Amino acid sequence: MTDSVRLSKHLIQLIGCSRREAQLYIEGGWVRVNGAIIDEPQFPITDQQVELAPNAVAKPLLPVTLLLNQPVMPTANLKQQLALLTPDTRWPEDSNSITQLRGHFARLSTELPLQSNASGLQVFTQDWRTLRKLTDDRTRLEQEYIVDVTGSIEAQKLKRLSRAQMIKGVGLPSCKVSLQSEQKLRMVLKDPSEGVIERLCASIDLTVVAMKRIRIGAVSMGKLPLGQWRYCAATQKF
Repeated sequence: MTDSVRLSKHLIQLIGCSRREAQLYIEGGWVRVNGAIIDEPQFPITDQQVELAPNAVAKPLLPVTLLLNQPVMPTANLKQQLALLTPDTRWPEDSNSITQLRGHFARLSTELPLQSNASGLQVFTQDWRTLRKLTDDRTRLEQEYIVDVTGSIEAQKLKRLSRAQMIKGVGLPSCKVSLQSEQKLRMVLKDPSEGVIERLCASIDLTVVAMKRIRIGAVSMGKLPLGQWRYCAATQKF
């Protein structure tokens, strides 16, 4: 029986590259084993056919940003959130042509947490420029929520939410609000504090049943199904 060798070692022997170059080629998705992309340098090779793409470049992966339609996770930490990002939960209809690689799930950071008891758009990024945008501009970036409520929705009361208020000694920010459907509101706020959507609705005698964030800045979730993720296109800017 033929002993196996690591894919990285086999590639070094095959093309005469350095160990670092072999690692970059493999992690970059440039290496195929029996026709399938393998991005694990430790992958065992015996007698399989190994090929390096003609246009391969030995450079680190470009950073990516992933958009997740996160289920309600009131007490979730980053580790639990990242557990939702797997190869199997990528949206099959993702129009982005990026080849999915193991390296895209490493060193992801997130900002702008969802309201507790809310589902919807969550952003995970490897790109320091995107992270800086979400951090530095958080007080200027709009966050849009679809809010299911119970109670009587009155146009005059909705107008009150367009200006900042003081209710029983508690300040409430202004927000843009419109009627989405019979018992759904579309609410747009900047850097909403925890629980503020419930307080805003309570101020006009409405009770929140469910919340879903659908947009941050200029990036919307679109038709992304619950529990699935897609790549954020390079043309999409927050």
